[in-house]
Amino acid sequence: MESKRQQKFSRLIQKELADIFQREVPHLFGGAFISVSTVRVSPDLGLARTYLSVMMAPNPQELLLEVRLNTKTIRHHLAQRIKSQVRVIPELSFYLDDSAEYAANMDKLFSGLEIPPAPEEDEDDDTYTK
Repeated sequence: MESKRQQKFSRLIQKELADIFQREVPHLFGGAFISVSTVRVSPDLGLARTYLSVMMAPNPQELLLEVRLNTKTIRHHLAQRIKSQVRVIPELSFYLDDSAEYAANMDKLFSGLEIPPAPEEDEDDDTYTK
């Protein structure tokens, strides 16, 4: 359970990172659309686990590797934006958020199920009335 402080800090990080990915460093990732879906912050606010959703990228794993290679640049941009609001700029670790893919896969599985219709009960059956 995250404290109110952690929740507030993670919302700040999420908002600023989303803006950084959209405005500051899109040239680093070849035009792929990267959105920040979730940020989880450690209790000491020293580590921010950032989950990214990726669109228009041929290989999301390679894009994640590129993001990880550019973590220092991204953290620098983050520091420039939040330095007056926080004491310590957290270390950033990036992960792919596959919840959208998971949901789409589950929808596909459920839509492919063959569910037989329920048997119609015979109203003239006297087996239960005695």
